[in-house]
Amino acid sequence: MPKELGQAGDMSSAMASWIEANWDPSITAREWWRRLAVAGFAMPGRPTEVGGLGLSRDETTSIRRSLLDAGCMGPPGGIGMMLAAPTILAHGTPEQIGRYVEPILHGTVGWCQLFSEPEAGSDLANIQTRAVRDGDDWIISGQKVWTSGGHLSEMGMLLARTDPDASAHHGISWFAFEMDQPGVDIRPLREMTGEAVFNEVFIDEARVPNDALIGPLHGGWRVTMTTLSVERSTLGSAKIDLPAALPGAIPGRLDQPVGVVLADDKSGDDILTVPHLGENELDRWIELARSRGVHTNPVVRQGLTRLTSLVSINRWTAQRFADVPGAENLAKLAMSELFRSFREVGCAILGAEALLACDSVDPGWNVADLTLYSPAPSIYGGTDQIQRNIIGERALGLPREPR
Repeated sequence: MPKELGQAGDMSSAMASWIEANWDPSITAREWWRRLAVAGFAMPGRPTEVGGLGLSRDETTSIRRSLLDAGCMGPPGGIGMMLAAPTILAHGTPEQIGRYVEPILHGTVGWCQLFSEPEAGSDLANIQTRAVRDGDDWIISGQKVWTSGGHLSEMGMLLARTDPDASAHHGISWFAFEMDQPGVDIRPLREMTGEAVFNEVFIDEARVPNDALIGPLHGGWRVTMTTLSVERSTLGSAKIDLPAALPGAIPGRLDQPVGVVLADDKSGDDILTVPHLGENELDRWIELARSRGVHTNPVVRQGLTRLTSLVSINRWTAQRFADVPGAENLAKLAMSELFRSFREVGCAILGAEALLACDSVDPGWNVADLTLYSPAPSIYGGTDQIQRNIIGERALGLPREPR
């Protein structure tokens, strides 16, 4: 732990001292991320032996707030930090943790998620991608879809069937998979937002070494449940969002001055973030209503009042049920509802102008973009229907849905 935090009783004061000594907009993103990782601020809630500080949720929030208030860029963004690192920390060997997690914390390697397939979305256990043992390697063949940031990633979290004769939830293994190799064809999928965040990935006899197997052979479903649980709890969390950039060499950010990265407002090929709608966005919506003179409209006021309640309830729920089984599914459902509610209120504020491109209406508010994006949260990470089934069956103990 940095000595400033160990000596100071006030976390904010300690962080201010550390930031003053380390933050410099002229250093590269690579160097800034290295400083965050060495200090333990990349993942401060993790144990000290795996690059964290062992801090509580409130202490972690305090650190993020200090970085945000000081105008600093946060730790590396992307799926590696969000999903791969927590999964490997939970199931990997010490050697694998050192090999894979440290580059994630330092932002030098980007990751994607090779889970979903054309016939295996919410029914993920139906994956057909095969892994066949060949000496010290596995030969992988199959097709993945909805791979976020696959074109910008050096590594992928790959689910493959290693025992084709086992039942659906058995015979699956979880691999750390190198994307840049013969037999891997990444094809972008253009969305109605105009962006191509997702990809199809065709794998034809690509290879992955046996020592890249995370968790037990044929026991990848349990590892996958860790990944999905982290995904749902993260997507539904009410955390403080810090400015971030994608890690790895492909997005081209590593050796740029961190001040340039912060100032760059591009929102296409090198940005892959899931917005967390909370108090900041609510304040913007309220100000937008005032600026357009509709804040006294009863329908708009009712919508903003309901939105205020949802934002607060979601935050309190995330804090109260952080360690309760099924809480991540409740948080995921709440997030879906927040996106729909922000969309409806935003469209009520703008009226017909919500149909126009954002920049021609209210620059920076992104009501039109949010409207186009809003169906996605109820689908990715497990549909709302799947979340309700999980809550009913696993948290409440209700009878299983007929299969």
